[in-house]
Order: sequence, then C-alpha cells, then structure tokens
Amino acid sequence: MPTFTMNHEIRCNAERFWQVFFDREFNDKLYKEGLEFPEFSIVDQKETDTEITRKVAGMPKMNMPAPVAKVLGSGFKYVEDGTFDRSKRIWRWKMTPSKLADKLRNEGSVRVDALGDDKVRRVAELTIEAKIFGVGGLIESAGEKQLREGWDTSATFMNQYLRQQAAK
Repeated sequence: MPTFTMNHEIRCNAERFWQVFFDREFNDKLYKEGLEFPEFSIVDQKETDTEITRKVAGMPKMNMPAPVAKVLGSGFKYVEDGTFDRSKRIWRWKMTPSKLADKLRNEGSVRVDALGDDKVRRVAELTIEAKIFGVGGLIESAGEKQLREGWDTSATFMNQYLRQQAAK
C-alpha cells in the first residue's frame, strides 16, 4: 500500500488557495482542460461554519499499462467524497471507484503551509491500495505515477489560473 507525500508551491496566500480550491469554475477548468478528464462534475457542495463537504464524480484520462487497463476496463469512473475541516484547515477525501470498489482504495489529505505573504506549500498526502492478486502492485505503481503527474499538473494549472485572475 503505497503512501506518499507531494509538495508544491502555489503563489497565493492560504485564504486565496482554499477559495480557489473550492471554486466551481476553477475545478471545472482544472479537470476538463488541465487534467483532460472526459467527464467531471461537482455533484454536491455544502458549507457550514465548521466544514465544507463536497462530492465530485469524474472519469479520468487513463494512461495505464495494458494489464491494468484490462482489469479496470473501459469507462473507469470514480466518486470523491471530501470534507474540509475549517478549524484544522485540512481537506480529507476518499475516492470510490466505479469498478472493484472493495479491492481499490485511494484517499488522502491536503493542507497548506504559509511560505510568505503570497506563497504557500500545498502538502498532499496520498494512499493508493489495490488488493488484486497478481496485478495489485502494478495497479498501485501505475496509479501512483498517474496521481503524481496529475498533482504536478494541477499545481502548474493553479499557478497559471492565479496569474490570469490577478491580471484581470
């Protein structure tokens, strides 16, 4: 069960980071344009004084080895359920895949650490697990590679988006 941490510098303060992170327009552009998801939607998002909950559904662009693609099949989708704890300022999420939900696990958390007035370090801690005999390790390593690429792309995309918004 690989667990790994990714760090990215995002050029804004923590308040602006979370504002953009939960912005529907930004997420739509990130997933459809930046990450090239064939399908993405925010199914539900609710805010209270203590938390923000969000459910999204997506069909990621798949770039997997043939044996993994065969196991997952075509049309692989997922639902992500997450909660942002306003007091701890941490987003925790769990993905439920459309196939093999009892054998695949992908979850994690995101927080930001201030690096100055207009820069934060986004810290994403991710876990991916595949309990499938014979190909579980291959699915985990391919999934980790795809997640790393996606999080790297999202950091670049978010920084570009923030620059464009500041120029308006």
